[in-house]
Amino acid sequence: MPLNIVLIEPEIPNNTGNIGRLALGAGAHLHLVKPFGFEIDDNRLKRAGLDYWQHLEITYYDSVDDFFRINNNKPMAFLSSHGSKQHWDIPFTDNLFLVFGKESAGLPKTLTDKHANSLYKIPLHSKHIRSLNLANAVAIVVYEGIRHIK
Repeated sequence: MPLNIVLIEPEIPNNTGNIGRLALGAGAHLHLVKPFGFEIDDNRLKRAGLDYWQHLEITYYDSVDDFFRINNNKPMAFLSSHGSKQHWDIPFTDNLFLVFGKESAGLPKTLTDKHANSLYKIPLHSKHIRSLNLANAVAIVVYEGIRHIK
């Protein structure tokens, strides 16, 4: 797998379904970290992921601590509107973990503080929005990563 998409505590099933579909199309591994704001069998998740969900390479984690315990030494880039570097400056490599936060709050401050040197953002050119839709943000970063790796 060229990239890993990590969703920390996703809240909106439609976003997660769309990101699952994106992961499959991009050849990425999807990592979902609980708690979720929905049940994994939610109809909205299934509708957004359509009939692709069963083909995904997906790993579930019971908590943020569980995710980091298992993936402790893996290369990671953290995406946040609080990042100081642009997403195109991520040092993309095969098996890089792209870590995204939940829709309502982004990544927890404990993670952004701890990983400040690996914190990136997608530039926004309007002061009237604070962030992009999560599925859109993942798509932008994943395909930028594929472009760099290829």
